[in-house]
Amino acid sequence: MNTLLNIICSKKVKYSILVLFLLFLYVTICAFSYVEAVSTDIANSVFRLHVIANSDSKEDQDLKYIVRDNVLAYMNDLCKDTKSKEEAIRIANEHLDEFKQVAMDTIKEKGFNYDVTVEIGNFSFPTKTYGDISLPSGYYDALRIKIGNADGKNWWCVMFPPLCFVDVSSGIVPDESKEAIKKDLSDEEFSLISNEEDSKISFKFKLIEFFQNAKITTAKN
Repeated sequence: MNTLLNIICSKKVKYSILVLFLLFLYVTICAFSYVEAVSTDIANSVFRLHVIANSDSKEDQDLKYIVRDNVLAYMNDLCKDTKSKEEAIRIANEHLDEFKQVAMDTIKEKGFNYDVTVEIGNFSFPTKTYGDISLPSGYYDALRIKIGNADGKNWWCVMFPPLCFVDVSSGIVPDESKEAIKKDLSDEEFSLISNEEDSKISFKFKLIEFFQNAKITTAKN
């Protein structure tokens, strides 16, 4: 009798473990699918800028910001009437040589002789906040500028919609920039990046960060 009871209990335990494992697997797959869909939609709505300094010395970091400002001024002039991310990328692609020249001229004017690499690609970004908009970590299309050895700290922003010059004092993104992002997102997706004080939204944002950071770490290894 005891032997039979032990067998039954053992089967129940094994069955319970199997059910819990399948439930965990199901939840993980659902969470991953959700993260992939949301991350893709958010990434598809923006075109970013990534500037990498030659080194972390004060001179090189200061130079990075000057290059950034001049590149942004040039980009904003080119894309002042741009209505979509695709159009912004097309214009940037058509002017890659000019972007490099702007960076090179700036570097030369400041007394340095670093080379510059300018490219458009899909790169990993950490979570960044621009005023009242936060973009989760993940892979984004971006214009990347590498100065010299590109061994210094990075600088990130969003070229389209223009979030690079958000008023830090007010912490508010212009309505036109929000509308440009919002038109490509669902209401929930826009809520996720809008820094809303909602525990459910915050949890989902953290979920996206977790999976995306894991993907970036895996890709780098």
